[in-house]
Amino acid sequence: MKMLGRKLLGVLLAAIMLFETMGLAMAATPSGAMADKLAEIERTAYGQPQTGALLDRVNKLEKDFEGENAPTQNIMQRVDALYATMFKNDNGPSLVTQLNAIEWAITRSVGTESIQKRVSEMEITMTGAPSEGTYRSRIDTLAGYAFGTKELPLVKTEMPTNTLVKVSLVTPVNAKNIKAGDRVEIKAEEDVVESGRLLFAKGAPGYGEVVKVRQAAVFGRDAEVQIEFKTLRTMDGTDVPMTLGEESKEKMQSMAYAAGASIAGIALLGPIGIIGGAFVKGKNVDLPAGTEIYIQTATPTTIYGLATEEKPEEKAQK
Repeated sequence: MKMLGRKLLGVLLAAIMLFETMGLAMAATPSGAMADKLAEIERTAYGQPQTGALLDRVNKLEKDFEGENAPTQNIMQRVDALYATMFKNDNGPSLVTQLNAIEWAITRSVGTESIQKRVSEMEITMTGAPSEGTYRSRIDTLAGYAFGTKELPLVKTEMPTNTLVKVSLVTPVNAKNIKAGDRVEIKAEEDVVESGRLLFAKGAPGYGEVVKVRQAAVFGRDAEVQIEFKTLRTMDGTDVPMTLGEESKEKMQSMAYAAGASIAGIALLGPIGIIGGAFVKGKNVDLPAGTEIYIQTATPTTIYGLATEEKPEEKAQK
């Protein structure tokens, strides 16, 4: 019995030592959430996540964007601060929101490339060459070119449900080579301005997901591709839920009638958009990139809208 007790005690002590070792290893490893945040910041800033030591990567971001480091904070706090500055609109417009407003004012569209590339291209447009300095100072300078001041006309706005947006397919949809679960990229085809505030800018990215595919068959059975639209990005970088609802269908029907076209080849059923039925009965569904449709916001959302020069009454007179 004594020997058995000693063996059990030895196993217990070994287990305790193992858990302690694992705990130390886990404590020394950056959390998954922090690593994901850092990668997303770098992807937005430079186009792709960077490599190297975690501390060096954080130092580089702080130097590039603010010009100084925050050594009194721990790494997690510094990553959280960078993330909030880049994406969060809780305490005012984020850096991405500000950049979107400036880019729209200069180019009348919003890009999806890295901040590094977008800032350089706007500087070339305005002065003929990229500038030097922190991204913060360069964005402030661009704001001056765009608005005459670094204070941007961004206003908190309540965007209602069922706000319509014309979008186009970035990903071609072909029943022969697409499958359930595939992601379908979309982008806004035109600005959405309500009450003098820009809510969605031309070029804003979004996506949907294929939920069903049925191939065309003999005896004239139509091919069918069922897509659930997920989100579209607003002026301030918020990814808002989207859907293909009654307002979207009515808008597309009116467009088709106005153009003298038939929409017999596009069946729009229920809360999920079904793009199918083929334009020739029984043939394959083949919608190329650039195919335009309307979708609508699924929920009310508070965002920062960009105050435009166009007044609501002026818009109504057009």
